[in-house]
Amino acid sequence: QVQLVESGGGLGQPGGSLRVSCAASGFTFSNYYMTWVRQAPGKGLDWVSAINIGGDKTWYAESVKGRFTISRDNAKNTLYLQMNSLRTEDTALYYCARDPGKPWYFDSWGQGTQVTVSS
Repeated sequence: QVQLVESGGGLGQPGGSLRVSCAASGFTFSNYYMTWVRQAPGKGLDWVSAINIGGDKTWYAESVKGRFTISRDNAKNTLYLQMNSLRTEDTALYYCARDPGKPWYFDSWGQGTQVTVSS
C-alpha cells in the first residue's frame, strides 16, 4: 500500500536550517507531483510547497518563498524540504502528501514530522 514516511524534523534555532525528508513506497513515486503541508499548534493545515514529476518546477507559499527549497530524488523515491532562515512561525508538524492531479486534493499523507524553531 501507499506509504509516506517523514523524517528529519527536530529543534532548530531562528535563522538556522533543517532538512526534512519523505520516503515513499507502494506506488510509482516518479509518476506523481508531491507536496508539503504543515500544521502549526492550534491552527489549520497550511500548504507549503509542491514539485512536479521531474523536479524542474516548484511552487511555494509566500511565507516560505526564498527560504525553503523543495526537491526530489526519483531514484531514491524520496522528497525533501530544505528549510533555511528558520522563523519561530515555522514551528509545525510537516506532512508530505501525494498529489493525484486534482486541484488542492492530496490522496495520501505521511504521519508528519515535528519541526520546532526556538532559541
